[in-house]
Formats: sequence, C-alpha cells, structure tokens
Amino acid sequence: MDAVRVALLREVLAGTQWPGEARRFAGSLRRSVVPSAGRLLLVGTEGYEPWHLAAHLVDEAAWSGLPELAPTLVRHRVRPGEPPHLSVGLGRLAVAGRGHTVLVVAPREPGAGLLERVHDARRAGATVLSLDGGDRDLGVLAHEALSVPDGGAELDLDTVQHLVSAAAGENGPPAQRGSRRLRDRLAGLADRLTAPPPSRW
Repeated sequence: MDAVRVALLREVLAGTQWPGEARRFAGSLRRSVVPSAGRLLLVGTEGYEPWHLAAHLVDEAAWSGLPELAPTLVRHRVRPGEPPHLSVGLGRLAVAGRGHTVLVVAPREPGAGLLERVHDARRAGATVLSLDGGDRDLGVLAHEALSVPDGGAELDLDTVQHLVSAAAGENGPPAQRGSRRLRDRLAGLADRLTAPPPSRW
C-alpha cells in the first residue's frame, strides 16, 4: 500500500482510534528495534504467516533510513531448498534474548507451542510486541499489544498492519538538507487533495 493510499485510509478512519493506535504501536516498535541494531523477529501463527507485513517493513526500512525495521521472518514450516530469507524456522526464537524484539501477528489463537516459545524469549530478555485478534494470553505476554477483534472493529488486522508499517517509517531521522521525505510530501498532498472544500456559508 503506497503513501497516497495510506493517507486516504487515514482520512476514512479519521475520528476512530485506529490511526492513533497504529502510530502508538509503531512508535513502540521503532523504539524497541533502533537501539538494538535491528534484531527484529517477525512471527505469525501456524495458519497465518505475515508475508505482507514483512515486505512492508522491509520497504519502510529502506525508505526511512531505518534498516533496523527490516525483520527476519520466522516460519513454522520451512521447505527444503527455499532461499535463506525464507528458511528461518521457529528454532530462531530459542536464541532470542536481550536486544531482540519479537513481533507476533496472530489473527486468531496463536497456539500453546508458539506462546511457550515467545514466553521463553521474553524471559531471556526479548521485547515482545503483538498484533492480534484479541487473544488474552498473548496480550498478557506482550510488552505492547494492538488488538483487532475479528468482526468487532471498523477494519481488519491486515489493514491495521498497513497503518502500523507506514507509521513505523514516518518518524525516522530527518532527511538531509532539512527537506521532508517524498513519501511524507505525497501523503500531505493526498490529504489536501482529498479534503472537502471549505464551506462558503
């Protein structure tokens, strides 16, 4: 989702909690990964791999000048012969500790096995963040959580992931010469172009 579409989405959601909540969560993500030189582990559930969030965070890392945002995608099943960036299995969580951030994306119940691994990583010192569908156990385990209950919100978890990834790259270091990044300028332009005309009465 490009900057113009994100800006339009934020306009549609203006007056709801979601733009502010996404920025709050993205701020927590950024604060946890930047000091640790980017040891971000992104993991989904057995039935849901957060491919799109991984791709968007890689893009945001490049565009924002924050390489720390680029995650390592941790997968439940790794098939033989897959490329290295798709070959990181759940065993990677066993060595997560201080300086690591574990971002869990779980639209539905994450399962006891994943919860146990994430709990072990937290005990070893990792920061745990959760984008979830309202799972209570995962919410208690996470240092910071953003929950989107299935069927009970204005939007779904996939859309919230777009808001979070876009917000994660927004407040990076200022561009050289004091100019705003092109994406920020485009977002501002989209906001102005789509704003209703001022009332004459």
